Amino acid sequence: MNKKQKKLLGRILAAAALLVLLHFLPAEGWPRFVLYMVPYLLIGHDVLSKAWYGIRHGQVFDECFLMVVATLGAIVLGLTTDGDYTEAVAVMLFYQTGEWFQSWAVDRSRRSIGALMDIRPDYANLETEDARSSSSAPGRRSPSTGWWRRGPPPWTPPPSPGRACPGTWAPGRPSSAGASTSPGSCG
Repeated sequence: MNKKQKKLLGRILAAAALLVLLHFLPAEGWPRFVLYMVPYLLIGHDVLSKAWYGIRHGQVFDECFLMVVATLGAIVLGLTTDGDYTEAVAVMLFYQTGEWFQSWAVDRSRRSIGALMDIRPDYANLETEDARSSSSAPGRRSPSTGWWRRGPPPWTPPPSPGRACPGTWAPGRPSSAGASTSPGSCG
C-alpha cells in the first residue's frame, strides 16, 4: 500500500468507528445533525471537492457529483423526517471503500506487470551464418522459444508459477523465452 491508500484506509476506519459510535449516542435535533456531519465530512471531503471542481469545469455528471447528490438527498430526508443521517454517511463510506479497493487492485496489477517486464529480454544477438538462430551473452535472457543445439546448457529456466524445479536441459530439448544464461540451481 502506498501513502495515499494508507491515508484513505485510516479515514475509512475512523469514519466507520464514528458511525458505529453515533448509532448508540442519544442525540436529537441539530446536535445530532452536526455530530453526523463529522464522519460525513471526514470520509467525503475529497469527493465533495472533486464534485465542486467538476461542476466549475463543466463535467457535471461524473461519479463524484452523483455521489454528492445521493448523499445530500439522504441528508435532506434525514432533516425532513426522523433525523437519521446514517444512510448518507454509509453511502459515502461504502463509495470510498470501493475506491480504496480499486486503487489497491490497480497498484497490485501495475506491480505484477512491472515484474513481467523484468522477465523479458533486453535484446537478442542474431548469428550471421544462418540468421534463423540467436544467441545470448552470459547473464542475459533468451529472446525467444527454440531448441538448444549444442554444448552444455548453462541456462536457468524462466520463473513459472506452480513449478518448484523445471528440470534439466540438454541438446535437442526446447528452451523457453525468458530463460537466463547465468547458471542457476533448483533447491
